[in-house]
Amino acid sequence: MKRSDLQVLFAVLLIILFSYTAIAKLMDVAEFERQLAGQQLPSWAKKPLVWLIPASELLLSVLLIIPSTRRLGFYGSALLMVLFTGYVGLVVFGFFKYTPCSCGGVLRSMDFGTHLVLNLFFLTLSLLGIYMSHSKNKSAVT
Repeated sequence: MKRSDLQVLFAVLLIILFSYTAIAKLMDVAEFERQLAGQQLPSWAKKPLVWLIPASELLLSVLLIIPSTRRLGFYGSALLMVLFTGYVGLVVFGFFKYTPCSCGGVLRSMDFGTHLVLNLFFLTLSLLGIYMSHSKNKSAVT
């Protein structure tokens, strides 16, 4: 498989993840808002996150679809996955007493250990996408 094909595959997998979770959250905003209310987050942040999280997931999906913005999409995906993975990691390692999952769809039914592995997988795809987009430009120059 060519490097460019792998980069597209990574983008497609991230698009599926982000669009699926965003749509699941937006289809039941009230439930997502209830779940965020139970999170160990500052109270001032919870209301804006109800809309910012799915909006950022959809924006990243669009950036990953368009070839000229794909690198930016990979960077944004990596940032979002670092935040999500860091939070899930804190839950797994007992930093919080109780934390409900505020993810969308079937991800909500996963235990946090599985969720951590899944997040690390998608973080890795994001980082590989960044690496490939940079190395592609270097090889085009030389």
